[in-house]
Amino acid sequence: MKPELVSFKLCPFVQRSVIVLLEKGVPFDITYINLKEPPEWFKAISPLGKVPLLKVGDTVLFESAVIMEYLDEVNPPSLHPADPLRKAHNRAWIEFASGLLAGQYMLTMAAKDEAAFNTQRDELRARLMQLEQQITAPLFNGSDFALVDAAFAPFFMRLKLLEGWQPLGLLQGLPKVTQWARQLLERPAVQQSVVAEFAELYRNHIQGMGGYGARVFCAA
Repeated sequence: MKPELVSFKLCPFVQRSVIVLLEKGVPFDITYINLKEPPEWFKAISPLGKVPLLKVGDTVLFESAVIMEYLDEVNPPSLHPADPLRKAHNRAWIEFASGLLAGQYMLTMAAKDEAAFNTQRDELRARLMQLEQQITAPLFNGSDFALVDAAFAPFFMRLKLLEGWQPLGLLQGLPKVTQWARQLLERPAVQQSVVAEFAELYRNHIQGMGGYGARVFCAA
């Protein structure tokens, strides 16, 4: 049974599941909605009113980490480490990745003034410094791609765009994170996990939110 993902075109959390499906070569469908004006059928099946959703027959799953785990389990071989402790460690850092994405959103779209923007930038920098100590390199666990890598890839894709529009130096002096991000962004599954017009949509979305990030990243 072919799974169907429900998302909107900029959702970093559904992008995680797309990466997993592409890495595993699993056929799937994806349906994009407008979250500002969600269709009635979406309201009826989304308990939290958020994406991603995964529809498998009559069953609907929500929460990106849960969806990734399910897709990994039913499409072997697993992208989790075999060692239980290492697997739990990876799961913990997947949650950390979600926090990074939330911080990235606050930086780009929610910060209303320069002080709030700088606070979010400094918090992101501190979190990335913590992350530097966890990476085995070239990927999170070494040479094998894992779910934790898929969880962080959307953050690094957006960070590369942001640094290109207005350098913030968030990865300066972090060689392991820098190499890891580069390795992830070179993977075909990561490159193909977003729509072709993603960069333009992302920048337009930042500008449309009207926060201080619009002045920083969309001035040119």
